[in-house]
Amino acid sequence: MKEIFKYIRLGKCAALAFVLSLAACTELEHENYSTIVSSEFDPTESDIAAIVSAGYVAWRQTMLEWNGVWRTQEVSGDEVVIPARPNGWVDGGIYRRIHEHKWTANDDNVLQGWSRTYAGITVCNKIIYQIETNYIPLTDEKKAETLAELRALRASYYYLLLDIYGNVPIVTDFDVPEGFLPEQSSRQEVYNFVVTELTESIPDLSTAHDMTMYGRFNRWAAYTLLAKVYLNSEVYTGTPQWAKCIEACDSVITRPKNKYILETTQKNVFITENQNSPEIIFGLAIDDNYTKNWNTFDIHMQTLQPSMQATYNLQQSPWGGMCAIPQFIDTFDPEDSRLTENYIYGQQYSAAGEALECTMGDLAGEPLAFVNELPGVDKSEEIHGYRFGKFEIAKGSTNILNNDFPVFRYADILMMKAEGLLRTGKADEAAELVTQVRQRAFKSNPDKAIVTGAQLQEGSAYDYGLRNHLQSTTEGGDDIVYGRFLDELAWEFNQEGRRRQDMIRFGVFHTKSWLSHSVSNINMALYPIPETERNKNPKLEQNQGY
Repeated sequence: MKEIFKYIRLGKCAALAFVLSLAACTELEHENYSTIVSSEFDPTESDIAAIVSAGYVAWRQTMLEWNGVWRTQEVSGDEVVIPARPNGWVDGGIYRRIHEHKWTANDDNVLQGWSRTYAGITVCNKIIYQIETNYIPLTDEKKAETLAELRALRASYYYLLLDIYGNVPIVTDFDVPEGFLPEQSSRQEVYNFVVTELTESIPDLSTAHDMTMYGRFNRWAAYTLLAKVYLNSEVYTGTPQWAKCIEACDSVITRPKNKYILETTQKNVFITENQNSPEIIFGLAIDDNYTKNWNTFDIHMQTLQPSMQATYNLQQSPWGGMCAIPQFIDTFDPEDSRLTENYIYGQQYSAAGEALECTMGDLAGEPLAFVNELPGVDKSEEIHGYRFGKFEIAKGSTNILNNDFPVFRYADILMMKAEGLLRTGKADEAAELVTQVRQRAFKSNPDKAIVTGAQLQEGSAYDYGLRNHLQSTTEGGDDIVYGRFLDELAWEFNQEGRRRQDMIRFGVFHTKSWLSHSVSNINMALYPIPETERNKNPKLEQNQGY
């Protein structure tokens, strides 16, 4: 169904077995370091698509599987919460700790973001080693292009580590001695590494924008990642790089052929068969015929109430956990389609049109009508909180959605350039780009799509403060510099696994309160190094504050 899997299947059975053996290597210290390749497989250039695709497996795993990067980035922010529900969702308090910024070095999401990401790095190092030693024979041109793609892919994994943990080991060799323990690098060094890998790889990367490169790093995906790194440069290094961010964005905007463009309707980016979207620059290919891990992509299972199995004729009953934080929902213009189409609220019905009811808790037997209210992270009923519907939920879905997950899309290019312009005194030019993104969200009232440079320099509409059954405070958002632009990012990119990063860049992540989350320590802008990793490698020093 998704073309990327077609290319995985092109190789002979031995090639597929080789790909699977690559994907199995999951740690920096692992017995598979000594297993270079099956002796029964003699790879050729025709197998390269299948071989390289193995390097991408960990991106889906680290982003979307249970307690992955999606949860780390979203549940720690001011848009998403996983409250205690009548059917559970306590799980030792991990989701509450993420919400309250009280996580520890032993929490599972801290470990998974690290281990799955390094698994991807290990696979990239392995394939690079085999190409550089000519075990995989390639022409000079194909060798340069393939190595560039693998270096860009590896840099994307280090970008995640740079963003979440900061100070991490940089490992580029696969042929390492037994007992190898890598040295820890500073956040500045990791930043420099990512920038260098991308800038050196870009000239050799494929410029193709078709199904042969779908879900892979072509030149434009690498430019987008480079722009993202420059966008957050001040956070990562203390030195802003707005001009370089704009330049990288322009490399994508001005490319001459087969341009990426905005979808006329944002929802088209997130439909089930979204692999042909002209807006997706780098997406994670998902197909439940091939990506079968239980938590491959189960956002619908985590957010829908169990009775809503009947709404979508789902093959399993959903689990009814996470929802939107009411204060965030209150920031939307009621006519914004990014509210009306991306969230599920009000009375819910079966596919046959029958009104659904609550099935547990104090409201069992009452109408299942989602309201924009939530007692707190520690307490809720089934009706509390708007549920997530940005990704289309196809009728008859399993626990795995078949939608591809857009990591980078063209709207992000426009908004990154707009932020660079805004922060360098070109607010009116920034407003033109933001208006361009907003236009599809206000088709019935086009005047509301228009935003001015002056408006982008205003504070946020988010009414910050504690808002739960135990305490209510008022902090507001007027004091946030460029707060309106931060709102624009939230309205466009909610549910896409990025909110923590944006909040940190705007200085809000640790300085504001929301729902049951109080102002936190600035050290929480980095996650701790997992304790299990420090136990294995005494060279790893813990991040400050943990």
